[in-house]
Amino acid sequence: MIQAQNVSKSFGDKQALDDLTCSIPKGCIYGLVGSNGAGKSTFLRLVTGVYKSDDGSITYDGEAVYENPEVKERFAFVPDELFFLPQSNMRRMASLYAASYSGFDMAYMETLAGCFELDTKANINTFSKGMKRQAATILALSCRADYLFLDETMDGLDPVMRNLVKKVVFDDICSRNATAVVTSHSLRELEDTCDQLALLHDGGIIFESDIQNLKTTLFKVQVAFGFEYDEALFEGIEVKSYAQKGSVASLIARGNREEVVERITAHNPLLLEVLPLSLEEVFIHEMGALGYAFEGVLDSDEGSPE
Repeated sequence: MIQAQNVSKSFGDKQALDDLTCSIPKGCIYGLVGSNGAGKSTFLRLVTGVYKSDDGSITYDGEAVYENPEVKERFAFVPDELFFLPQSNMRRMASLYAASYSGFDMAYMETLAGCFELDTKANINTFSKGMKRQAATILALSCRADYLFLDETMDGLDPVMRNLVKKVVFDDICSRNATAVVTSHSLRELEDTCDQLALLHDGGIIFESDIQNLKTTLFKVQVAFGFEYDEALFEGIEVKSYAQKGSVASLIARGNREEVVERITAHNPLLLEVLPLSLEEVFIHEMGALGYAFEGVLDSDEGSPE
């Protein structure tokens, strides 16, 4: 497990991360979402030992990450700003990776390159932006590391390649019980793939949760009755928001879905429909409960450098 405890990092007078604490367990897909300048890239560079934190600690299974080559070999990182050796091809880059990763799998690299129709002997400078990102992801996967860190990996990919990258990455992670840490600006990008999700804002994680639990305990109910009623009818149900138009009410409820349905059914509704919420809708309500304007959290361009 990776444990970040009270981590802070500044660049001059800019506070990139401020007293951040989180845990990233092994064997999951961990999504990190936040606006530009929220600190996502800085966080990944700290976790992978590229940067040293000003305060706090980052450990992997109890061992410090920074300046620890044995721990770093367990991590593979695809940054937002890619680097390749001048005039290199994927095979030359693979040799560089193999010098640092004892488990680097050259045959696997060739297989993955074939899936993406990338020529491993071609100069990477001739690749498009999307192809370069595919190449970097393939090289990282071929390290066979326990933790794979992907910073805006889907950026620059068309929808077909985006889906292929997702499939290849997450099939690999699941088959090895490894861990992927994925950053994005888009909740929709992460909704169908992540096990856990954290929202980063102004250099700190303001919300972290298991997605399945998050989406199954918060849901929308549409209901109608043949008599006059108001919100008081739903006493005993944790109602997060309530709106009524005529005889039809829409509410966001938290709790056990079956118990909520049973309570409402006892009043003999004319209409009762329980609908799932999108992850974005869930976060809007969760952020509201914490006193944050969710839209402002993701739309703001202000904050610390990435």
